[in-house]
Amino acid sequence: MNIVAVNNVSKVFRRAAGPRLMREYVRDMFRSRNDADPFYALKNVSFAIAARESVAIIGANGAGKSTLLGVIAGLANPDEGSVEVNGRIAALLELGSGFHPELTGTENVFLNASLLGFNEKQTRELLGAIVEFAELRQSMHQPIRTYSTGMIMRLAFSVAVHVDPAILIVDEVMAVGDVAFQEKCQRRIQTLREEGRTLICVTHSPGLMETCDRSIWLHHGELVMDGPSAEVVPAYVNYMAAPENGLPTATVKPVNKVRMLRTVSRARARRG
Repeated sequence: MNIVAVNNVSKVFRRAAGPRLMREYVRDMFRSRNDADPFYALKNVSFAIAARESVAIIGANGAGKSTLLGVIAGLANPDEGSVEVNGRIAALLELGSGFHPELTGTENVFLNASLLGFNEKQTRELLGAIVEFAELRQSMHQPIRTYSTGMIMRLAFSVAVHVDPAILIVDEVMAVGDVAFQEKCQRRIQTLREEGRTLICVTHSPGLMETCDRSIWLHHGELVMDGPSAEVVPAYVNYMAAPENGLPTATVKPVNKVRMLRTVSRARARRG
């Protein structure tokens, strides 16, 4: 069963034009949308993700990776196409997103959990584990605005992995913080994968790309390749090393679901 389906999704932004006169703002109010100068952050992107898959979204800066995660997480609506999600999503996107700077760490845990459908009783049952994992017991009664970026990442990650997500979405916020806690996060993600959770992540790290079962390569908002990481990542690394050679001629590589499931099974057998 597909847990995420992205169907011909496009996301369009209007290019910033700098300061304008008032008459230009008034004129633009009456312009048709087709007259605007559009920028496609995503253009006709389609793929499906099955339950238990781990997928890396890769591409150069500006490829549309974070926009795609935001659309999947429901933080932005596509201008064209549709997204179907079957399961609770916990998303670690922009650092501190979903946190109120004037609320304490504890209050922000309750706020985040409530947005994910947890009631007060359920959140209280999780609070001890969240605080222990984040290693922030001495700071939970302080406002978030007093936290360092590393402390915010600790709390955000701890909430995300304790709210029983079917799908964990991670942008590169984990690059913030000390190495020991990053390794702790990686171990927790591995545990979630072994429990059958679906992982979707954005990364520039070839090592993390290769640990995912599958990679989806975006370039200027369009899908270039979609397939096993062992095939997509080398093609992406080669392109980044010599972009003058151009993109791969086979622009879309469909995933063989049977082969993918066998690959995942073999990987789990080796770990087990």
